[in-house]
Amino acid sequence: MRFLPRAVLALLLGSVVLLSGCARPGAASRDGRVHISYWEKWTGFEGDAMRAVVDAYNASQDRIFVDLLTVSQVDQKLLLATAGGNPPDVAGLWSNNTHVYADMNAIRTLDDLCEQAGIGPRDFIPSFWDLCTYRGHVFALPTTPATVALHYNKKLMRAAGLDPDRPPRTIEELDAAAARLTTRDADGKIDIAGFLPSEPGWWNWAWGYWFGGELYDGKSKLTVTSPENLRAFTWVQQYAKTYGTQAIQVFQSGFGNFSSPQNPFVSGKVAMELQGVWMYNFIDKFNKNLEWGVAPFPYPADRPDLAGQSLVDMDTLVIPSGSRHPREAFEFMRYVASPAGAELLNLGQRKFSPLTALTPDFYQRHPHPYLRDFVKLAYAQRVFSPPKLAIWKEFGDEMSNAFSKIWLVEETPEQALGRVQDRMQRKLDREIRQKRRKGLVQ
Repeated sequence: MRFLPRAVLALLLGSVVLLSGCARPGAASRDGRVHISYWEKWTGFEGDAMRAVVDAYNASQDRIFVDLLTVSQVDQKLLLATAGGNPPDVAGLWSNNTHVYADMNAIRTLDDLCEQAGIGPRDFIPSFWDLCTYRGHVFALPTTPATVALHYNKKLMRAAGLDPDRPPRTIEELDAAAARLTTRDADGKIDIAGFLPSEPGWWNWAWGYWFGGELYDGKSKLTVTSPENLRAFTWVQQYAKTYGTQAIQVFQSGFGNFSSPQNPFVSGKVAMELQGVWMYNFIDKFNKNLEWGVAPFPYPADRPDLAGQSLVDMDTLVIPSGSRHPREAFEFMRYVASPAGAELLNLGQRKFSPLTALTPDFYQRHPHPYLRDFVKLAYAQRVFSPPKLAIWKEFGDEMSNAFSKIWLVEETPEQALGRVQDRMQRKLDREIRQKRRKGLVQ
């Protein structure tokens, strides 16, 4: 937290004081139940889905009562509350920062509680269980999982003379389809884009993985400038050169908010886009008549071994260090990670269960037309997520900056990625030295 400006830090501290004051009922409450405080980040329909789970849990027994509080910037406020000795009993985070909290001793391990409850890797889809573990310990349990896939507009494909039931399978086919799907108006401005690596721009760090690259060797070396990563970002830059950076900027300036009818994929302005399982919610809300499909994101033709891969991500529940009721908190977490809780939550958020066991009619009850495709991607032989590094936030920002330089054709991929490699390797070396001093690594 030392990187926060003082003014921001003061505001957050004030918020934490208020949150702690209203979210810490006493253990000996009037209703005779142990009240546990639960901080979660979700609002809207996502928050409603978790509220339904909390209500169902509270009604299922009379010993524990979960007090759910929606908290913005929950990751930052959780750190402050934990440092101040007054954290909630359970909190919702993201898988890509769980390990950071573990290194800071801000969350407790769940090994003993999982063992006592009989919860283990056999209960969860392997890729999501892996995101719960770090340094040989369990630090979180999944709530809502996600994989990503190529979303494509069948109507636009048909109009371009493409088979709407045969989406691109290779990168080369994707490029060819994008060229046919891209149209311009009478003034030469882009009217419809077939595909843009910059849209939606949420995984700009990850393009190398689709070409077989990685960013970290899992031990001590970053691999930002690997041949696979350079190939991927050269491919990214070729799109910018082909369609023109200024023309793309003008085109994208007309996009609306993601959660709006002007979402470029929902409105038909972008024909193909890399998106997650959650995209169905916005298609269903803003353009029910959209004719669309999903497929695994394409792979380079000379790398058929990469077919069917996916990025995996998820939201998690953790128990902060200093939780006054860790066992009661875990009992609630166990309910969320049961078929009843997981399916209620993910039906509400239109995602899939992270569990290996499902109730017989789960898919019949679920409205997502392509849900099984996203589940299949979670079981893929090759899945990836952000590397489990304490420096990942800064590392990810550096990768985004490098993407911008490449996308705007201000630097070559070698220049932009080389700078990230040099700067972040020095920081990783320093992180490793610090962990060795603490005895966290050999």
